[in-house]
Amino acid sequence: MARDQLQVLNALDLAKTQWYHFTAIVIAGMGFFTDAYDLFCISLVTKLLGRIYYYIPGSKDPGSLPPNIAAAVNGVAFCGTLSGQLFFGWLGDKMGRKRVYGMTLMLMVICSIASGLSFGHSPNGVMATLCFFRFWLGFGIGGDYPLSATIMSEYANKKTRGAFIAAVFAMQGFGILSGGVVTLIVSAAFGSRFDAPAYESDPAGSTVPQADFVWRIILMFGAIPAAMTYYWRMKMPETARYTALVAKNAKQAASDMSKVLQVEIMEEQENVEKISRNNEFGLFSKEFARRHGVHLVGTATCWFVLDIAFYSQNLFQKDIFSAINWIPKARTMNALEEVFRISRAQTLIALCGTVPGYWFTVALIDVIGRFAIQLLGFFMMTVFMLGLAIPYHHWTTAGNHIGFVVMYAFTFFFANFGPNSTTFIVPAEIFPARLRSTCHGISAAAGKAGAIVGSFGFLYAAQNQNKALADHGYPAGIGVRNSLFVLAGCSLVGFALTFLVPESNGKSLEELSGENEEEPESETGAGHNRTVPV
Repeated sequence: MARDQLQVLNALDLAKTQWYHFTAIVIAGMGFFTDAYDLFCISLVTKLLGRIYYYIPGSKDPGSLPPNIAAAVNGVAFCGTLSGQLFFGWLGDKMGRKRVYGMTLMLMVICSIASGLSFGHSPNGVMATLCFFRFWLGFGIGGDYPLSATIMSEYANKKTRGAFIAAVFAMQGFGILSGGVVTLIVSAAFGSRFDAPAYESDPAGSTVPQADFVWRIILMFGAIPAAMTYYWRMKMPETARYTALVAKNAKQAASDMSKVLQVEIMEEQENVEKISRNNEFGLFSKEFARRHGVHLVGTATCWFVLDIAFYSQNLFQKDIFSAINWIPKARTMNALEEVFRISRAQTLIALCGTVPGYWFTVALIDVIGRFAIQLLGFFMMTVFMLGLAIPYHHWTTAGNHIGFVVMYAFTFFFANFGPNSTTFIVPAEIFPARLRSTCHGISAAAGKAGAIVGSFGFLYAAQNQNKALADHGYPAGIGVRNSLFVLAGCSLVGFALTFLVPESNGKSLEELSGENEEEPESETGAGHNRTVPV
């Protein structure tokens, strides 16, 4: 039997969209803008790092990062992110969302700057220093996932909660886009100032010494938006749901939200104590497994298979575009021209496919629901990846490259108007306040495990099946075509796993988590929220 909602939480659920909602979206969203910029900008400069630090005199092709170095540079931030999601997710439930929120941001600022200042006595020394700072950068980024999602879900009203959380996550699209734009500007500026011949004309002269500043500037730029947001994050009050349901301080929760909502709210300490007594089970308890075990498995596995596909595509766009000859052979360009062309291609994909997909989710998620969007997204990703893979030889022939890019952009559109958004939103809604940040962190960490599989695995898998045609230092792989079949398979598995996740549209957080139940009886607990509209 459900008890009446606490007045302070009911006021939040029924509040009209106000200025503080938009303030919270911007404050949390700028963190995600920075997260995406920092995670994806490295893929724009890895070719440049290879030319600068691993040039082999007499080679017919420009220098490239050795396989183990390339895997580490691309993937180490994800290892840090996974660790940060688990640690800060847990800490957000123990110490409060606000207290931990500033720590993650300062870590991101410091490590963004330090990444650009990576030095060493040898090429491997520079890469080791870069990997060290990118791990800790990822650690800070990891904390932003559960905290931003949880804070936004706990501040939002139930009518437009999905759109508000999606708007925070949609800033990731602008972060990816900005990474491309910043790289375009920096590489164009240096390219116009320091002219250089193509590699095939002058191998040593094709990479000017000043190119070493380019990748450092690009990496350090990520500190700027994070630093600009720090003050406003510290000004945000703690969420009422944490203060009331976890810290059990009804008076403080009522006081904080009275100021935010500009209405008089009564404190209800007695009701807070009653709710707390009925919801004291831990993460590893039988009661949690009975109420939310299937949901946690669903949110974690969906995020895992999604990120294998999503990060494989995003990090290795440059390799796919080179394979279909949309970007010329590296030997026909100088170092800065190659950076410019790679960033131009990624910017076009972000502008045409990535960013629109996020904002379609914002517009429609509270209309058609999370479940339908996630199913549609996984299904269409499967369709478009198969559409790329089956006639792959057609797409790689002259005159058909634009068609490939359009199809490729649609896979990003339906990833973002689909599971890339919903896997972030739903874990912030369906778990109890006391474990919400932790469970979101676990789900997100499963996603980053998928990203690690994608970023390390695709690096090897996408190599040509002919060892002689594979990149220098790499064994033969299964090729881009077969890799796309694997990614389509991951999307199809995600479609099936979506049926483990409940629909959360239009319900209060306490209704979804069962925190308002009088007694956790089996008939009201075990089946609670398990029904999924089809």
